[in-house]
Amino acid sequence: MHISLEIGLLVGSLLIFGSILISKTGYRFGIPTLLMFLVAGMLFGTDGLGIQFDNATQAQYIGTIALSIILFSGGMDTKLGEIRPVALPGIMLSTVGVLLTTALTGLFIYFISGWQHTEIGFSLLGSLLLAATMSSTDSASVFNILRTQRINLRHNLRPMLELESGSNDPMAYLLTIILIQCIQSGSLSAGDIATSLVLQFAVGGAAGFLLGKAVVWLVNRINLKNEELYPVLMVSFVFIIYCATFLLKGNGYLAVYLAGLVIGNSRLIHKKETSTFLNGMTWLLQVVMFLVLGLLVNPHEMLGVTVTAILVSLFMVLVARPASVWISLLPFGRKISAKSKWFISWVGLRGAAPILFATYPVVENVPGGEQIFNIVFFVTLISLVAQGMTLPWAARKLNLCDPVPEKPDFFGIEFPDTMDSSLHEMRCTKKMLARHGDHIRDIPFPKGVLVMLVKRDDRFLVPNGDLQLHPDDILLIVAQDGAEPPSCDAK
Repeated sequence: MHISLEIGLLVGSLLIFGSILISKTGYRFGIPTLLMFLVAGMLFGTDGLGIQFDNATQAQYIGTIALSIILFSGGMDTKLGEIRPVALPGIMLSTVGVLLTTALTGLFIYFISGWQHTEIGFSLLGSLLLAATMSSTDSASVFNILRTQRINLRHNLRPMLELESGSNDPMAYLLTIILIQCIQSGSLSAGDIATSLVLQFAVGGAAGFLLGKAVVWLVNRINLKNEELYPVLMVSFVFIIYCATFLLKGNGYLAVYLAGLVIGNSRLIHKKETSTFLNGMTWLLQVVMFLVLGLLVNPHEMLGVTVTAILVSLFMVLVARPASVWISLLPFGRKISAKSKWFISWVGLRGAAPILFATYPVVENVPGGEQIFNIVFFVTLISLVAQGMTLPWAARKLNLCDPVPEKPDFFGIEFPDTMDSSLHEMRCTKKMLARHGDHIRDIPFPKGVLVMLVKRDDRFLVPNGDLQLHPDDILLIVAQDGAEPPSCDAK
């Protein structure tokens, strides 16, 4: 049946529109937004409204594009100052933690594969492959839930979890690819695996850092006449970095994440506009990726792996993830509290990345590939429901979160990073005006501080020294670097 371009665009737009409405409803009940996109894809798919989509290769292409942008954007939004204190624990979780999760879960799957109620019949390599696809926490899910649920975590837990989720996909991807090659060749060489891991991480890390620095240098000097082209230029760099690293036999996912980290923590012209554009694009690609993966699965086929998926989910949540976290963090002793370790164990969220990695066995025609995909999809659904919906509760129960501070933003103005000044807002109080006087010239602002704008009720006033201030006026203040800005409730 031939479908016209117009019909295809209409269906695609309605899919996105419908999934956003569904996610808005789910958000009210604390349901992770990305879970609702997966569910929307299933509702619109073969067993739902009947949209036919069974091309795992196309889903893999879409997922790779989306995951590259998601990781890059996540890297750009990560502050180096926040992750520096937790860099080593985060790296241990994203490497040793993934290896331990794969080994423990793979052995468990191999153990239950011959049970009467599971009947999956995986070999040891097949069991390890299934475990490898699910071994990483999903960056899209972790970034999305921690930021949209406004969980103000203590002890640098948020940067540690975001660093882990942003940097552990490469390890899971490598293990998946290596195990597929081992199954197809019929051999398992520890030396070859170690060599491949070292090469991919070394090349990926070096490429991400060096190309990130090169992008910063080039963007700051290219001097485009149309400012709107800078975000588009950055998107092109994301795929250049990914593909160049892949061609150099490195890991492209690691490279784009590190490049985003380098670029986001450097002075960059039009950084705010670029970041805003990438955040919007990230949301679009998350929606598309989760929808496509939801369309790809046939829910009735998951019924045959229900028992296996539930057993694997329980083992990963209650045994494999906690064991891998506690063992990975052993070198840090009491620097990381027991409560923090238990919370980190609970944030072992599965999401789009495991489902994407599960398409590789299908595309490569690995025996049992369809079973692997269905099991991973089922496990992901369970993870997003059981863990994703309870993260705020778990943080409060373990006393690991503080109230989210309200950050006033009455003017919606921000300076680019290239300026040596910063903007601040200050509310006038009766006590402040009674003490100093009610004109701007009476307020003893420090040197290097200037009032740019005054908001009074719904009006904005351009000030001079003679402007009389009223209680509850809000001042927009610019302060040069090194100048001490007054507090928002200065007395």
